[in-house]
Amino acid sequence: MRFHDLGNTCVFGLQWGDEGKGKIVDLLLEEYDVVVRYCGGANAGHTIVVDGQRFALHQLPSGVLRENVLNVIGPGCVVDPAVLLGEIAALRERGIAVHDNLRISDRAHLVLPYHRREDMLAEGAARIGEKLGTTARGIGPCYADKHARHWAIRIGDLYPAQRFRERLAMVIAHKNAYLAAVYGRRELFDADRVAEEYLHFAQELRPFICNTVELLHRLLAQGRRILFEGAQGSLLDVDHGTYPFVTSANTGTGGVAAGAGIPWRALHSAVGVVKAYATRVGAGPFPTELKDALGDHLRQRGQEYGTTTGRPRRCGWFDAVAARYATRVNGPTALAVLHLDTLSGLDEVRICTGYRTGGVPLHEFPADVHLLEEVEPVYETLPGWSEEIGHCRRMDDLPTAAREYLRVIGERLGVPVRMVGVGPARDQLILVEPAT
Repeated sequence: MRFHDLGNTCVFGLQWGDEGKGKIVDLLLEEYDVVVRYCGGANAGHTIVVDGQRFALHQLPSGVLRENVLNVIGPGCVVDPAVLLGEIAALRERGIAVHDNLRISDRAHLVLPYHRREDMLAEGAARIGEKLGTTARGIGPCYADKHARHWAIRIGDLYPAQRFRERLAMVIAHKNAYLAAVYGRRELFDADRVAEEYLHFAQELRPFICNTVELLHRLLAQGRRILFEGAQGSLLDVDHGTYPFVTSANTGTGGVAAGAGIPWRALHSAVGVVKAYATRVGAGPFPTELKDALGDHLRQRGQEYGTTTGRPRRCGWFDAVAARYATRVNGPTALAVLHLDTLSGLDEVRICTGYRTGGVPLHEFPADVHLLEEVEPVYETLPGWSEEIGHCRRMDDLPTAAREYLRVIGERLGVPVRMVGVGPARDQLILVEPAT
């Protein structure tokens, strides 16, 4: 089966990230010409397993592992040159070519050393219960500068060198004063030293940099098929997620037009990716979290450790209330349900179908994170299955209980399940024919 019916599509997460978006992007790119990262930065972590080799990508789009696919980092992203160039070098050492298949927007913003310092200091100064669980990669401070406008530096500002030096010196003078006044820091950033480092990066990056908005519009006019790759998950969206325990960008379908510079009508479909259970990294509300041996079992069996940080992920039952809310916000036309194999061997599986607070049903996903911390999940319990399913390649190969579990998820979210992950490898995926 192929996915010609999807047209230009977006692959994005419907949970708190780590759903397995990279695997779906990698699969779909068999039929696409271009993949575009439209949000986020080095805080993202997309893992792809090819021929037993594990690739962890942070800044690079997942299409870099496919021949004849153009990879674009759009203007909605923030770029850490050290991380990006390190990824490129690591891939080249493993025989993966990165040259004309990568383009970076001159409008994307630069992550600089003081952003990482700000990130660490702000998190360190936060009180218990107010820490955001940041990856300390400088993403939030970089986006904050972008929206404040005065102190932001974009990729295109690296050229010409003298103008970059002048602007950087002005910004660093402000940052040094800010860090000293707010955090009492006396270790000052040296503008000349930072400029030399980043001008070296600028030389290495220059072959990749262009006006990606114009590039994408030319490709659309040529009829090229474009896939837009989301980062993090919808419940971490800065506007629609569990604020303030979110990332700093629009992570769902709403971020595509702004983050890539294409009109909304260019997007024909959207694939929402979920795990068959739920996970979350760092702080924030998680109504279905399992703080017991079962949660530990899911973590170990699913290898639930952060791709970017290595932190253990919090694990819990599938939350259909949260995922349905994310579905309404984003409008996916198809679901990909991954990590179904992690649930094998359980006597029963549960899906959260509602919340209660004080014994009273709550009929919506609340904006108040304090309320969300206190809700009592209402569960639907379904039979589990004992069989291992990593070998399954058709829906009919799955145990009856596993098929029923998928049916209930699709029904609860109101979106057809079209892909099912039964293991980490590239071929451990069941493709579901659309209903006729």
